[in-house]
Amino acid sequence: MKAELPADAVIQCRCVMLVDDEAMVRESTAQWLTMCGFHVVSFASAKEALKALTPVWPGVLLTDVRMPEMDGMTLMQEARAKVEGLPVILLTAHGDVDMAISAMHEGAYDFIEKPYVPDRLAETIQRACEKRRLMVENLRLQQDLATRSGLDAKLIGISPAITRVRDEILTLGQLETNVIIYGETGTGKELVAQCLHSFSNRANKPFVPLNCGAIPENLIESELFGHEAGAFTGANKRRIGKFEYASGGTLFLDEIESMPHSLQVKLLRALQEGVVERLGSNQPIPVDLRVVAASKVDLRDESSFREDLFYRLCVSELHLTPLRDRLDDVPLLFAHYVALAATDHQREPRPLSDHDIDALQSYAWPGNVRELKNVAIRFALDRRATVAELLSRGQPPLATVRINQRGLPLAVQVAEFEAQAIRKSLGVHGGNIKAVMEELDLPRRTLNQKMQRYGISRGEFVSDDE
Repeated sequence: MKAELPADAVIQCRCVMLVDDEAMVRESTAQWLTMCGFHVVSFASAKEALKALTPVWPGVLLTDVRMPEMDGMTLMQEARAKVEGLPVILLTAHGDVDMAISAMHEGAYDFIEKPYVPDRLAETIQRACEKRRLMVENLRLQQDLATRSGLDAKLIGISPAITRVRDEILTLGQLETNVIIYGETGTGKELVAQCLHSFSNRANKPFVPLNCGAIPENLIESELFGHEAGAFTGANKRRIGKFEYASGGTLFLDEIESMPHSLQVKLLRALQEGVVERLGSNQPIPVDLRVVAASKVDLRDESSFREDLFYRLCVSELHLTPLRDRLDDVPLLFAHYVALAATDHQREPRPLSDHDIDALQSYAWPGNVRELKNVAIRFALDRRATVAELLSRGQPPLATVRINQRGLPLAVQVAEFEAQAIRKSLGVHGGNIKAVMEELDLPRRTLNQKMQRYGISRGEFVSDDE
């Protein structure tokens, strides 16, 4: 079967394994999907399809539900056991809400009733193929992560944005120019600065970071330039400043937009002349360093930032893309931090489910990579909580909700919400049924029926001690 697949279809994961026992439906569906640009491999039975399915299938499975010998639900279960993360779309002429809910909890990507709207089917398959492409790429990179080295191992991601940053770092690393890094809070500006240093000719000299916004104004001059004993009250001994200590290497000035205006003059002089003077001394000290500055705002628009200092610093620029605009990187980054947290706490890394990946890629990530790392650590340590539950704990709401994107019937969306609400309440109350009944205002019999319907077990939420 591998030989039948065009190279471009494999790379883009635009392959569809179509399974339907009705020849006319199978042929017309295959013809339509081929016209839409998909490569379709058709089968008349589930057993034939399952035999042909390989763990590296570069696409999705589209199957009818009502078929002889093996139905679509069983095929989905066995196919997903054989191919990790395989998106499965179910087609049926006998659809109902219960079956849709059951299919989603079993891991179906989507559930479409016959007669289907062709355009909607093609759009759904397109989204599923894109998800499969990301999963295949992420899986490949995760497998390679242990053997990766250099910049790829430090700046993890597959998006064009992170690839561009890696290329720019390798180029700028060989230059001696000062650099300004722009990016929102949590995008990894200090990590990028460290990479600029590590891949430069100064790599064997110090990398010295200083957060300009975290040091009181009356102390920042001493931090930068140092002081002699007795220079001011409390200066009991000589202190080497960051400029002098970083000589030969790289000085990283984070949040430089918050640097006091009076100190900007002295910073400019030190950069222009290559010398510093400790407080309380008139002795000039030559320094040779590269300055990498970072800012959350464009310094051109900051009236309080000296224009001449800006041009001295801004020989080169790096712009970091917020995480919400490179969601392709999120699952891989998240899995990386989960693995690190698991190693630190001597635990097995938790695998990500389809629903976890959906939640990760539906979230706006206002705190960027810093927030993602925090959630990943909690996910690694809390063995019961899903990603969606962790994101809902005191976090901003999800940017989008996948069940709405799929255009499912309202009853199905309501059922999904009910299941999430029950799981969340059980988690909060440690599986205490009485507390859940009171919080959700449900009779015990109704709660039991809903838990059974959605496949929710109280035991998942009860602590080991209990």
